[in-house]
Amino acid sequence: MSSTVARVSSQPQVITPHIGYVIGRLDRAIRREIGALVAPFNLTVPKYTALSILRDRPGLSNAQLARRTYVTPQSMAEVLNSLEADGYIVRSPAANHGRVLEVTLSDRGREVLTACDRAVGHMENAMLADLDEAGREQLTGALVNAVYRLGAGFGPR
Repeated sequence: MSSTVARVSSQPQVITPHIGYVIGRLDRAIRREIGALVAPFNLTVPKYTALSILRDRPGLSNAQLARRTYVTPQSMAEVLNSLEADGYIVRSPAANHGRVLEVTLSDRGREVLTACDRAVGHMENAMLADLDEAGREQLTGALVNAVYRLGAGFGPR
């Protein structure tokens, strides 16, 4: 059989290196870069992630925010204490449950998040410079679908 003829096989195609390995390396590289970009604002990646989620989902509790940020509730409590001390968030009792504190961004938190988003956007543009808008949408869609197929969806919105 010629090397130009494709073989039909019931075996899944193995890509070398494995896509999971490449995505894992990309995750670590992105976390490193974002960490460096947000550090001047006294933020870490979990703090920046929490602020980003709160922009879109104000009023989440500590437990809800921890699930969406992929940290433990105990770690999220530390993150929120630090964000509150820096004036980036406001916590207030939930209207429907007295023991639950809802978290929202402060004006200062919104300003810092906007500056961080700008910096992260520049990093993402550099990272994806070889892709046009359609390619970026296709890549994003494929990655979101992969997350859902593994049962780790982004959660209800």
